[in-house]
Amino acid sequence: MRTGVVLVQILLQTRIITRLTPPGPAARSKGMALISLDDLEGLDNDITDDISDDITEEQPMAEDRLLSHWQRVASTHQVSVPTEMTGPIHEMTQNSQQRETLPYAPISSHEKMGALQYEERVYPAGRWACVTRADGLYEQSISMAFMKLMRYICKENSLGRYLGMTVPVVSLIQMIEDGSGFQKSVLTGFFLPAQYQSCPPAPLDPEIQVQDWDPITVIARPFFGTTNESTVQRQISELWEVLAESDGVRRDRYMVAVFENPGVPQRRNEIWFLRDRI
Repeated sequence: MRTGVVLVQILLQTRIITRLTPPGPAARSKGMALISLDDLEGLDNDITDDISDDITEEQPMAEDRLLSHWQRVASTHQVSVPTEMTGPIHEMTQNSQQRETLPYAPISSHEKMGALQYEERVYPAGRWACVTRADGLYEQSISMAFMKLMRYICKENSLGRYLGMTVPVVSLIQMIEDGSGFQKSVLTGFFLPAQYQSCPPAPLDPEIQVQDWDPITVIARPFFGTTNESTVQRQISELWEVLAESDGVRRDRYMVAVFENPGVPQRRNEIWFLRDRI
């Protein structure tokens, strides 16, 4: 057996197993989000680099352990990850560096003592792949929706090819009438890559809809950490406290934009207040 194969076996038996250890009680108690566009970026970049093209016999082992990791994390949010997610998880890991960032035009920026309070922007009109779910928990809805979007991105489309990713992934939250909490129905979507904007591949899953959105004017405030219902409600309250001008800003719906791997302790997110209807 070649030296390279031996080294990879050692890595798979030590380093990878260590990296795939499920989160402990402290992490679970903080409501670690399950899935986002970058959910495998920090986890598996080094693993992918270490497994060279000429030792393909180790690929099934790596895929199985990635799936097991996702299943362990999902179980903390009462979500099951089926075995058919193995392929999409592995493919998104391999392509984790190939992402487009959704462009925007800044309108204004507001700071206090050198710290950004919020920024107003316009995001372009375009086509988004969207899934609407109404599961028991906010985390369940966005997790189940994103798994469907992963399969669409990873070849379950009319072209039968990997489409590529854009960031951020957004979730549209609608408030109940008294404003005290979220409605169960949550829309999760991502902006289709530029090459597919004019002719989007058709989803094979009937729950995925390709929607045409008008330009979106948002008031964006960054925050860091997890994105569960409690943290999102807190961010909404905090932005209302610092917002200098609220005319024309909607109070019945908000967006959460996720940019980074949920495994990053201080990952970047944004709460978006909306001026335009979508």
